[in-house]
Amino acid sequence: MSIWGRFGDFISRVTAGAVSGVSDVVEAVRTAFEGDPELRRKVAFSIAMIALSAKMAKADGIVTQDEVRAFHEIFAVPQEQQRNVARLYDLAMTDTAGFEAYAERMARLCGSGAPNCQMLEDILDGLFHIAKADGYLHEREVAFLRRIAEIFVIDEGRFEAILARHAMTGPDDPYVVLGVTRDAPFDEIRARYRKLVAEGHPDRLIARGVPEEFVAIANDRIAAVNAAFEAIERGRVSA
Repeated sequence: MSIWGRFGDFISRVTAGAVSGVSDVVEAVRTAFEGDPELRRKVAFSIAMIALSAKMAKADGIVTQDEVRAFHEIFAVPQEQQRNVARLYDLAMTDTAGFEAYAERMARLCGSGAPNCQMLEDILDGLFHIAKADGYLHEREVAFLRRIAEIFVIDEGRFEAILARHAMTGPDDPYVVLGVTRDAPFDEIRARYRKLVAEGHPDRLIARGVPEEFVAIANDRIAAVNAAFEAIERGRVSA
C-alpha cells in the first residue's frame, strides 16, 4: 500500500473518533505507527505539511489559487484520498490551538532536539514553496515561518539560507543561499556546495522520512543551490 493509502486509512479512523484538533492526530501517529518508525516519519511528515500549510494560510488571511496549485505540486494526492487530505486541512484551519503548540509536538515526533534537524528543514522548505506560489512572500508568512524555524531548532543562518533560496524580490545573494561568507576560499565554497547537493538529493530525503511523492522540494532546493554556486563561480572567474 502506498503512503497515501496508509495515510488515508489513518486519517479516516482517527477523525471518525472524538478528536478536538490536529494535536490529537499528532499524538495518535505516535501510537498507531509505534512499530514502524519509517512509516511513522512519512505519515508525520505528510500531516505536518498539510496542517502547517493550513495554519500558514491563516497567517496572511487568504488562500490563493496559486497556493492551492503549489500545494498540489508537492502533494500528488490520488483522487480517492483527496477527501482525507481536505479533512485534515479543514481540521487544522478550524482548530483553535495555536500553531506553535502543534509545531512543538510535530518537532518532537519528527525527532527534533538536534539543531538543524534535516527532516524539519524539509518541512520548512515545503512551506516556503507554498507561501511563495502567489509571487510574493507576505511579511506575516515570513514571521510565521521564522517562528516555525525557531521551534524546529533551525538556527538563524540556516533559516536565512532557506529564505534566500525562496526570496521573490531583489537579487538573491548566492553566498547566503550556500551559507558561506563572501571572503571564503573557493575550495571551501565548493565543498559546502557539494555537501548541500548531497543533503538535498531526493534519495536522502526519502531515507529520512520524506515520502517519494514530495521530491518537488528536493528539485527546487538543488536548482537554487546550483544557481547560487554557478553565480559565485562566474564572479570568481571574472574577478
